[in-house]
Amino acid sequence: MKRLIAGPLALLALAGAALGWAQGGAATPEQRTARYFESIRQQPAPQLLFLRQMPKGGDLHNHLSGSVYAESYIEYAAKDGLCVDLATTTLSRPPCDDSQGRPPASRAFSDGKLYGQMVDAFSIRNFQPGQGSLAEHFFAAFLKFDAAATQTYRGDMLAEVVAGAAEDQMMYLELIAALDEGKSLKLGAKQGWDPDFETMRQRFLANGGSELVETARQNLDRQEARMRELLRCGTPEADAGCSVTVRHIAEVHRAFPPEQVFAEMVFGFELAQADSRVVSVNPVMAEAAYVSRRDFDLHMRMFDFFHRLYPKVKLTLHAGELVSGLAPPSDLRWHIRRSIELGHAQRIGHGTAVLMEKDAAGLLREMAQKKILVEFCPTSYALLLSAPGVPHPLRAYLKHGVPVALATDDIGVARSDTTIEFVRAVQTFGLTYGELKRMVRNSLEYAFLDGESLWADADKFRRNAACAGDRPAAAAVSAGCQKLLTSSARARLQWELERSLAQFESQH
Repeated sequence: MKRLIAGPLALLALAGAALGWAQGGAATPEQRTARYFESIRQQPAPQLLFLRQMPKGGDLHNHLSGSVYAESYIEYAAKDGLCVDLATTTLSRPPCDDSQGRPPASRAFSDGKLYGQMVDAFSIRNFQPGQGSLAEHFFAAFLKFDAAATQTYRGDMLAEVVAGAAEDQMMYLELIAALDEGKSLKLGAKQGWDPDFETMRQRFLANGGSELVETARQNLDRQEARMRELLRCGTPEADAGCSVTVRHIAEVHRAFPPEQVFAEMVFGFELAQADSRVVSVNPVMAEAAYVSRRDFDLHMRMFDFFHRLYPKVKLTLHAGELVSGLAPPSDLRWHIRRSIELGHAQRIGHGTAVLMEKDAAGLLREMAQKKILVEFCPTSYALLLSAPGVPHPLRAYLKHGVPVALATDDIGVARSDTTIEFVRAVQTFGLTYGELKRMVRNSLEYAFLDGESLWADADKFRRNAACAGDRPAAAAVSAGCQKLLTSSARARLQWELERSLAQFESQH
């Protein structure tokens, strides 16, 4: 399949580059880089090296707990004296009991078989098809290591993910996580359901919800301080991760009863309004789950309610994270459109079911017109959402002008990294260097960052007038450009990306 896709695209890219040289003289650095990339399309080792060195912008879809490797969770479990159930390989609180098959997790350090068993259980490593579906194993992994993925080690988790992102040439992360230690779920269950959303919101805030928001802010302070400590930020030995800009997204567990989902939404929107580090609220858990499907429209009405109360809070929503056969056809017909038109989504996570939507062509045009970016996670698609005979809509998105950015999703559980996501996207869909570069730029253009964009026209990547005459490779910028970069976090990161891309392209 790769050869059938890549061959014509390679010829097209080479022809386009040749035309550019004929019309404009010597090839530009971008054209030379594109030509080199096509020359190594069928050479895995040079291609991997190229993509590892390529600046990648931002990761807009990254679940923090799923991005930490299993080996780290074993370390955390041992430090906390947790136990491991040998029958299910699930971590639990002490006391441990060898006679009941629940030894301390620290036993793994002296028992290689147990250590390997835990790594396999906490990830997809060595998955055996005869043990159920890969999707079931994938989602079960989170429950198995959940007891170790606590607030205690959130700073350590941040440090691991941020350092890894920097190694893969990333400069910006939006991390999806439970920022309240699950306390909103408990408070929502205690309060129960009320069809009057405002009454329920006020009740949540008056009965402990406001305190949860303040506690979460303090926790973020501590966690980020711990991250900076581990990365040695501010010292001569500072890790490259210290330069990565991090923002957070509050997750909402949509497969829970509606009163609990609503409580998490109140918490998430209040936190995002109170703390600029938290930029969005996003529903998580399997979209194909019964409650997720049953309450999908209700959840969108909740988002509509909160959007009107908190209009400055940006929204990215998991939607269309489905494929034919995973859910009834009726559920593949409307989730993405409903998320945009009622849920006010500015970005869509996954969006694999878009071609199954009613009037799919019309929806694609709408997404292009409204600039609704799709967060495309190649490994998650390959492992969990691909189906024989069902094409991924990536090419349809690109053809219709819908902005797309590559993202990682859960690289710890998937045993992947950012570069491998790029490799998989290139090898599966035959992406050209120009398409990759556009996706990288999109990742910052559609990030939930403050400030004016570097781009006056993000479709053609025509620069803002303030920086139109400046060169990214230059040592300094004009006064007008510097004013824009100083006032805008978005433009500042975008300019840094342009400088990195210019340096990268100069090598080819």
